[in-house]
Amino acid sequence: MSEKNSVGLVKAKLVKITKPLKLTSGKKLPNYELAYETYGKLNAKKNNAVLVCHALSGNHHVAGRYKKDDKYPGWWDNLIGPGRPLDTDRFFVIGVNNLGGCHGTSGSMSINPKTKKRWGSDFPIVTVEDWVNTQAALIDQLGIESLAAVIGGSIGGMQAMQWALSYPKRVRHAIVIAAAPNLTAQNVAFNEVARQAIITDPDFYNGDYYRFKKKPKRGLRVARMLGHITYLSDDAMDLKFGRKLKNKNIEYSFDVNFEMESYLHHQGDKFAEEFDANTYLRMTRALDYFDPAKDYQGNLSKAFKKVEADFLVVSFTSDWRFSPQRSKEIVKALLDNELTVSYAEVTAQHGHDAFLMSDPHYHGILTTYFKKIANQL
Repeated sequence: MSEKNSVGLVKAKLVKITKPLKLTSGKKLPNYELAYETYGKLNAKKNNAVLVCHALSGNHHVAGRYKKDDKYPGWWDNLIGPGRPLDTDRFFVIGVNNLGGCHGTSGSMSINPKTKKRWGSDFPIVTVEDWVNTQAALIDQLGIESLAAVIGGSIGGMQAMQWALSYPKRVRHAIVIAAAPNLTAQNVAFNEVARQAIITDPDFYNGDYYRFKKKPKRGLRVARMLGHITYLSDDAMDLKFGRKLKNKNIEYSFDVNFEMESYLHHQGDKFAEEFDANTYLRMTRALDYFDPAKDYQGNLSKAFKKVEADFLVVSFTSDWRFSPQRSKEIVKALLDNELTVSYAEVTAQHGHDAFLMSDPHYHGILTTYFKKIANQL
């Protein structure tokens, strides 16, 4: 896609929600702020809004650039814009940074109104259900009664599912990409190892590192490196790096010898500079806790009984963290309730990260589906 298909220069916005929020954990927030961005225009009927839910390390900056010389656009820029699969000439697109985030939304880095200091470790644990409730509060503020669609990949796809569960009358289409109805034991294990890397960093200070002007960069770096391995497929890593050496010869040391190692170090270092450790802990915990079937004896079909939205479910053949089999569990539960569901399994080499890529087949599926939604407006 060319730059003419871009949404162009964008600005982040901040909204304060003054209605108290009761969290799934039982704790309450008297008020909170949400950082968000919008692209395109809300139509007269206010029925063309699409909410984009971000994955673990994402935020509200979904498309466009803040300045012309920004090196990178928003994290899903290849999907959103005039003439792109999620066409901003037809849809009003909303991106929001989830509660507990570190990009302007209330979280551990924010000021606790009671103490006048950063929340730090006192910021409560949040869940996917909590995120969806805060997103609904934002939608209320924007004067939107129902959403044309909610879309997300990975934990963003879980939020799209939860929207259909929590607000069946307020979402007409749920687009669930590279997601699962809950985490496998292996995925919970990956998250726990990542959290332990952060928690055991000497600079973590039980989550109150801000007070000491420290940052648990070493732990955050290792957590990101581990996570990144799970986002890529073996084929993608082999194709990109293989066993290529960083320098000509083996150095017989524990310094970086392989290109793969160099890549992981780069990703880890970059992430540790940009992201907040407390946010990472809370995002992974929300991922662990997501399980719509938990109150239905593990029966996902029963959990989906109140759902009214149409669904598009997309999986990728090389995604071993959220395999196509897990997407098929979602599809079966929807069909058991005689709901309208489309399913696509895309052949792709990129692993879990495939949902972020500009793959012609994948984007073609989304283009077709969004055209169908646009024709219903």
